[in-house]
Amino acid sequence: MGKLVTLKIDGKEVQAPEGINILDAAELAGIHIPNLCYLKGMRGVGACRLCLVEVEGMKAPLIACNTRARDGMVVNTKTEKVEEVRKFVIDLILSMHPLDCMTCTKAGVCRLQQYAYDFEIKESSFTRKKFGYPTDEANPFIKRDPDYCILCGACVRVCKEQGTSVLDFMGRGVGAKVTTANDKPLQESGCTFCGSCVDVCPVNALLEADRWRKGREWEYEKVKSQCLSCGDGCDIIVSTRDGEVVKINAGAPEGSAERYICAMGRFGFDSLKSEMRITSPMKRVSNELKEITWDEAISIVSEKLKGAGKSSGFISTAGILNEDALSLKKFASDVVETKNIGTTVSLYAPPKADADSMRGNGADLEGADLVVLVGLNPDQWTRVLPALDAIIRKKVNRGAKLIVINSGEPKIASVATIDLKGDEALTLSMLAKALEESVVSSQESRVRSQKSEDTTHENSELSDAAELFAKARKIVILTVPHLFQASSNLTIIAGKFSLPLPRVVAVPLEANAKGVTLMGLVGDGMLYREMSEGKGDVRVLYAIGEVPLPKSGIRPDVDFLIVQNSHLTDLAKEADIVLPSATVFESEGTIVDYLGRLKKVQRVIEPLGDAKTHREIFIELAKVLGSKLKEPTMTEIKKAIKPKKVKPSLAPFKKQEGFDVDPQELIESLNTSILNGPRLLWLRETERAMPV
Repeated sequence: MGKLVTLKIDGKEVQAPEGINILDAAELAGIHIPNLCYLKGMRGVGACRLCLVEVEGMKAPLIACNTRARDGMVVNTKTEKVEEVRKFVIDLILSMHPLDCMTCTKAGVCRLQQYAYDFEIKESSFTRKKFGYPTDEANPFIKRDPDYCILCGACVRVCKEQGTSVLDFMGRGVGAKVTTANDKPLQESGCTFCGSCVDVCPVNALLEADRWRKGREWEYEKVKSQCLSCGDGCDIIVSTRDGEVVKINAGAPEGSAERYICAMGRFGFDSLKSEMRITSPMKRVSNELKEITWDEAISIVSEKLKGAGKSSGFISTAGILNEDALSLKKFASDVVETKNIGTTVSLYAPPKADADSMRGNGADLEGADLVVLVGLNPDQWTRVLPALDAIIRKKVNRGAKLIVINSGEPKIASVATIDLKGDEALTLSMLAKALEESVVSSQESRVRSQKSEDTTHENSELSDAAELFAKARKIVILTVPHLFQASSNLTIIAGKFSLPLPRVVAVPLEANAKGVTLMGLVGDGMLYREMSEGKGDVRVLYAIGEVPLPKSGIRPDVDFLIVQNSHLTDLAKEADIVLPSATVFESEGTIVDYLGRLKKVQRVIEPLGDAKTHREIFIELAKVLGSKLKEPTMTEIKKAIKPKKVKPSLAPFKKQEGFDVDPQELIESLNTSILNGPRLLWLRETERAMPV
């Protein structure tokens, strides 16, 4: 913990970290200072003037959101003077705000409504004003109603900080308006529909488009869980009512750079009841899939697996939970006794390097002052690791440095402190050399003031990057899995010269790639690609989850195909038996995110129809096959993910070849069901129609 300062707020002694503002310091002591424009984690702008406080020794009130707490400071938050100013501000805002609290969707969670209640303001004492701005509700995601806007600017600032920069102010004074460039509707503005603006809006100006008459906030049951749409594995808060998902919001702590979810994570839940949803087992009869009972389905599948034995093959996505992955591992290896277990992780991570890249230690990305991106191309607009893109942009805006090492031209490079273009492995090797030269040169300069000619690197950008690296306190290197070993060499170089050791993290494309690998889904037999293409001697192929195939709609060349999934994908349509699995909202368990954190996934609704969780299906099949398969315990999960000490050793700076998968195509194929939900399907069609 850093240095603390001690101050008094409303007579209460408070200890707070040095550099914190008065508003946050008061919150630490349980004292709320009214505010409408402040966003935790961002610099206060003092736009609403509600957070004025009096500080002893100062002639005039100070703005709490952008005034730092100092040692010995005495603050009063509820004096007659500041209360009078706050009441005036709320009174003025209400003169320009609809007073329809009885039917307003935000009633009960609207801060303006709360402050009006606190100050006993029923009607504004000022002449009422109405600007009559049209609403923007031409998209199925977000409704913008400028008449409710209080011009706090929260939406503008959060949109700019994460790099999307869609919203801004138009006009001046009380007649100003928050809108898009040229006042275009959101779908024509470059908006990604992440909904960050919805999360920060304190009133009813920005809201989910389908929220009207779907219940008030106090009627919702809110559950914290995780999104499994991509490798970000974002924290989410799921709101349900009457057994149905009503809305999803970002779940990371307020003020955290990780507080973000994309359109898939926020709005993709409407696929839960799409036409593609499977609610009962199905069997192919006369080239058509017909519904059957679970007993019949279990009997057929167990008989086929028993007959095939070692010629059975299992392929799975890395979007399943740890508990399901461990159950699958035990079922395939111990019950069916086959080594043919493959996952989609092998499509973008070297199979033989799984033990390194997927089992690497975690990192504190939030506390990093230097982030190095190696070969990664996170992108909010293409929805490839979109949250990572937003997180990095936020960190750069908050003062962190960014080095991008990429052979392509990733969009994130536009905000990089240093952009190193070229072959990633070669650039890493050159950076390591430049770092050695930089440290040696620095050490020599302490002894002699002259600089040796051979310590000046030909590439000044490499020298600058090495200098950044040498001066940083907390470094996080985020890399594609097949460059993990090459990136880890920088740790060895740093250790050689007693520099702070960077944490190296391989970032996969799926939410639980690290989890399924740690659970042992790395078979000694055929790989995912081989089995999905029907190669080898696999006679019975068992596909778990929404697995992509090399050619969409083409059935693998096997005798019998079993698909276990929540939706009727192209592969499921080709299956001999389809087993309905529960969605992530209907399951409970854990994942290991890309930073190595064990995260809890909560069941928020009951499985639809006769759907079962993956592990429930494996347990029932094992029982029929004469084996007892128990549901994994938390002790087993924690034992599997326990970090293993690996002594680092300098390896050649090279990347493993053979990974030609397109990240966007893979993520979309893994989320076909979600992307075919009504709203996201609309978004895809809209994006296709927009000019490049």
